[in-house]
Amino acid sequence: MRVIGLMSGTAVDGVDAALVELAGGDRDLRLQVLNCCTVPYPPALRQQILEICGEKPLTLAALADLDEAIAEAFALAAQTVQQGYPRADLIGSHGQTVFHRPPRGDRLGYSLQLGRGDWIAWRTGITTIANFRAQDIALGGQGAPLVPRVDWCLLSHPREVRCVQNIGGIGNVTYLPSLHADPDGQGVRGWDTGPGNVLLDLAVTELSGGELTYDAEGAWARQGKIINSLVEHWLQDPFFCCPPPKSTGREYFGLAFWQRCRTDAAGLSAADILATLTEFTARSIVESYRRFLPQQPQRLFLCGGGAHNTFLRERLQVHFGEIPVETTATAGIPVDAKEAIAFAILAYWHEMGLAGNLPQVTGARQAVPLGQRWVAQP
Repeated sequence: MRVIGLMSGTAVDGVDAALVELAGGDRDLRLQVLNCCTVPYPPALRQQILEICGEKPLTLAALADLDEAIAEAFALAAQTVQQGYPRADLIGSHGQTVFHRPPRGDRLGYSLQLGRGDWIAWRTGITTIANFRAQDIALGGQGAPLVPRVDWCLLSHPREVRCVQNIGGIGNVTYLPSLHADPDGQGVRGWDTGPGNVLLDLAVTELSGGELTYDAEGAWARQGKIINSLVEHWLQDPFFCCPPPKSTGREYFGLAFWQRCRTDAAGLSAADILATLTEFTARSIVESYRRFLPQQPQRLFLCGGGAHNTFLRERLQVHFGEIPVETTATAGIPVDAKEAIAFAILAYWHEMGLAGNLPQVTGARQAVPLGQRWVAQP
């Protein structure tokens, strides 16, 4: 089956699209990546999404318009990625997260992804699966992260313990025991590790006066000095000691958190601030592993936009020592398209009636197929 996966993460850069050929089920899943691309958001739309994520109020009418504008961007990405290829059979669209609230006590979580699945199906003529997080949340789960079952199928190794670290706006990890020791995947774990690119992007935007939106390859941060006392101070945030299952988003590690960091770093040069925030991101990942993993991985795969930040990768390698820090590209999974591929697979599993979530990861009561289905009009 040819499936398109669509994803836009908390960095809000644009829509990542992947066209894949899928066969098999879950444990015998076979994947061929046919094409992938990123279609940037129009600047005005990106700015509006960032404002909403920053808690700017809007009317219900404006929300409806935004929902459709995002769906239109996703539909365009779906049409773009399949140009020159036979028509896809299915679309799996994650949508654009604009609000995420983890469950607390006896209160269910809440997660809102804009980009109407029915609109995408209507515009493309392709049956679309969307709203992937709702069923897991209804079962008491975090609704995130949802990719660990996919990671287990694609990146597990017979004898090697691995971690897959996505560094989008927010970071999340999948822990993969060796298949020899854990053939049924009961030991797979995953959670959000904290900030990925989000604080760095906010800092670069402010420190450059809006001329830049990210630190390409970490070149600006590389010029600065890491202030370890600040890193240690920021790591005292309660999120980091909270055990999994756990998830987070821009609501927590967003503008308000960056403003606190900016106040703490008063008097430092821009390069020093970026170097220290980069180290904070790296250390948040490292300390999360040390606290919560059953054992340290023998290999670490990076994906997401942060995998292109060579300074961040170097800092991770320093802390992980002899553990190889690579990207998923070395295992045949494109770095920028991995999350889009994951939602193509989750949509495919939905059609087959196969579970997409892992209860030991999200905290849901059971494993279930994920997403809601909209059939395209003939």
